[in-house]
Amino acid sequence: MAVAGETEGSVDYDKIMGMYGQYVMNTYNRLPVVFVRGQGVELWDAHGKRYLDFLAGLAVNGLGHCHPAVVNAIREQVGILMHTSNLYYTEPQARLAKMLVEWSEMDKVFFCNSGAEANEAAIKLARKWGKSKGSGAKFEIVTARDSFHGRTMGSITATAQPKYQQAFEPLVPGFQYVAFNDIAELQNAVSDATCAVLLEPIQGESGVHPATKDYLSAARKLCDAVGALLMFDEVQTGLGRTGKMFAYEHFGVVPDVMTLAKTLGGGFPIGACLARGRAAEVFQPGDHAATFGGNPLACAAAIAAMTTLHEEALVENARDIGEYFAGKLRAFKKQREDVTEVRGIGLMLAIGFSAPVAKTIVGQCLELGLLANATDDRTIRFLPPLVVTRKQVDEAMGILAEAAAAL
Repeated sequence: MAVAGETEGSVDYDKIMGMYGQYVMNTYNRLPVVFVRGQGVELWDAHGKRYLDFLAGLAVNGLGHCHPAVVNAIREQVGILMHTSNLYYTEPQARLAKMLVEWSEMDKVFFCNSGAEANEAAIKLARKWGKSKGSGAKFEIVTARDSFHGRTMGSITATAQPKYQQAFEPLVPGFQYVAFNDIAELQNAVSDATCAVLLEPIQGESGVHPATKDYLSAARKLCDAVGALLMFDEVQTGLGRTGKMFAYEHFGVVPDVMTLAKTLGGGFPIGACLARGRAAEVFQPGDHAATFGGNPLACAAAIAAMTTLHEEALVENARDIGEYFAGKLRAFKKQREDVTEVRGIGLMLAIGFSAPVAKTIVGQCLELGLLANATDDRTIRFLPPLVVTRKQVDEAMGILAEAAAAL
């Protein structure tokens, strides 16, 4: 939408950026573009320039921008009921919970507004689980280095990356960090004091690093041995991103607790913490809450998004186009000596470089009309919407090649 008094296509970039500088807290290193409209895999800026969005709002826009099913569901629900309170029942929340339980191997759902909130709920659930074992000493949570679980105090403590933590110390006590995919370190960290192990099946924010099946299997066995919960953060990997409904399906390891967000709302904010078995019965009235969690509007959007995932076979599309895209990236690697690796599963992919050129290439891609993400100086991450086509992958690869050639 254009700024009041201006028409789309004539928005003054400097004016918008000046307003941000004056009125918005400076918490992001924003790139110099003002987006005003999106449809499917495409975005347009205030001057009418078109972009291919291969970041999808950091995996939020799994169905692309403004999918008609989600737009229509929001339009209909907003005229019926937007919010009551979780002191009462509403139909959309019940329907969405049923859908998620039937599609996963979980038993019950807690709704919130984001991935960080979902992980915060999981952390609290794990702590109460430990206390239910009759020992105040069973409170430790083990997470992996280079993980990312959110920005709340609990979830940022779980995020074992000092660059996100140092400004906010002291952190929440009771967390242990281990190397990702290192079974020996995990074995040494898990003990009778452990109430949970929290892992991403694929680490996303650190550059798309998949877990090994052996690692997740070892985590499952260790948790079972000491009576701890195995918890998977599927905020980025869940709901079709990897070519399966949930990433844990690739590994044959089922968690006790799973967190979701991003794609869940089709672009609308919503998060969920799911649990199975006895873990699903841990929370009781008064233990946890979210004022806006599971509100009718968010749930209606999510129901439409999840229904569309099935009706349009988008999970299968993520698998098929992901394989095609990965093949194109591997071909790109063969053409360039500075590309060291292609990583990922489905439409969660990354390429690594031997030199610190990722941010330069991403900036050049933006100039040429492609959105991607440099997770660090040597890694470019791609998270296109699940509706992406081969033709759009080909176009994106052409832009990537042009951007890299300009180095």
